[in-house]
Amino acid sequence: MSNRLIRTLVSAAAATALAGCMVGPNYHRPSLPLTPAFKEQGWQPAQPADLSPRGDWWSVFNDPTLSALEARVNISNQNVAAAEAAYRQAEALVSEQRAALFPTVDLTGSATRTGSGKGSSGTVVTGAGGTTVVTGGGGRTTNTYRANLGASWTPDVWGRIRRGIEGARGTAQATQADLAAAELSAQGSLAVDYFGLRSADQQIALLTLAVAGYQRSLQIAQNRYNAGIAPHSDALQAQSLLATTQADLADLSRTRAAFEHAIAVLAGQTPESFALPADPHWSAAIPQVPAGMPSTLLQRRPDIAGAERRAAAASAQIGVATAAYYPNLTLTGSYGFSATELGKLFNASNSVWSLGISAAETLFNGGLTHAQVSAARAGYDQAVARYRQAVLAALQDVEDQLAATRVLADEYALRQSAANDADLAATMVLNQYREGQVAYTNVVTAQVTALNTRRTLVQAAATRETTAVALIQSIGGGWTAPF
Repeated sequence: MSNRLIRTLVSAAAATALAGCMVGPNYHRPSLPLTPAFKEQGWQPAQPADLSPRGDWWSVFNDPTLSALEARVNISNQNVAAAEAAYRQAEALVSEQRAALFPTVDLTGSATRTGSGKGSSGTVVTGAGGTTVVTGGGGRTTNTYRANLGASWTPDVWGRIRRGIEGARGTAQATQADLAAAELSAQGSLAVDYFGLRSADQQIALLTLAVAGYQRSLQIAQNRYNAGIAPHSDALQAQSLLATTQADLADLSRTRAAFEHAIAVLAGQTPESFALPADPHWSAAIPQVPAGMPSTLLQRRPDIAGAERRAAAASAQIGVATAAYYPNLTLTGSYGFSATELGKLFNASNSVWSLGISAAETLFNGGLTHAQVSAARAGYDQAVARYRQAVLAALQDVEDQLAATRVLADEYALRQSAANDADLAATMVLNQYREGQVAYTNVVTAQVTALNTRRTLVQAAATRETTAVALIQSIGGGWTAPF
């Protein structure tokens, strides 16, 4: 090996030692326009930590049926399955980028039979798979056997490959956050549909009782009309109220079926194979939001984490683009054997080797590299803006749900009082009608008011439950898990 070749290899080794240097900016999490605390509660701002455990957040509703359904979401829901597959794909792309840091090694072998003669020649080549090609013919023949081990390596002198790995890792982490978001979204949607179904069950029970009561009222009005002590309009009004309520009952059955079908799909089943028995005695369990919840709960919100990881990936792309300003070095080497007899192929005297280094630098490309760097910087600015907007939207979401939770609690108490009063008034007016003290119009008005206030109370309870679910989602998945 010549001294010049030795010096070349030493220089190449020195160049690869520079691989610790990476061009492009090092990523730092962007600053955020955060206030010291939330308006509705005394929380403090925090940094994303979406991989913190969320726990079974639905357990705060203390409903075994809901818990059993939620447990099936991550196993059977196809949107979650698709997000999980996307995450595995992103992880594979990280490994693909990392593979570029290492040399490529290949092994080749060949056997060649060459013939020569007067005016003609023939060649028989046997390669991979036993393929044989014959051309020409006649004359003297020569056999040549070769075996060669080759390698090539492009050292990551300027950090282009490592920046690419950073970008792929950031994208994979963002995809992992997307998976968490898909899980949280499916779980929240199932809870909302479940509460909608149970609200329908309660309203169906109310209307069923109302229909029975209106049938008795119709009989009273009909008897009074037959006795000649009440006009025919009383019976007609009673009949109209009964028919309207029966129609509302039928419509609620349709609504319940739609909720049941939606729950089936979220649980990964076909609607026709899924049934959830009615539970007219089911009662809502409204979870109490603890005061002074720690800010670390907001850290787990996956859309914030995903937006921040995409900003990190975009920052890495600036380095990838900037590396194009610098030359690429490639090291190559091979070692093998060549002989005319197969039995002597691996003799030391038949060995051959080669080492080489090459460099390539783009001198002019019409401003392409500059444009690519500018595009990467603009992409990073875009990702940062989206991250900041995601945080602002999350803060708004939390504030909205906290305010709604507080207001709905006061509203529910008032509606409960109104429903109790309306029930009492309806009973009193019906008794007065039986004694001929009031017209039947008063009965209809009182009964409709009582039913509507009772249904509104049920709907208010369902709204409080769905608002609790929305609050849990807005802080990234509950307040009972460790943080």
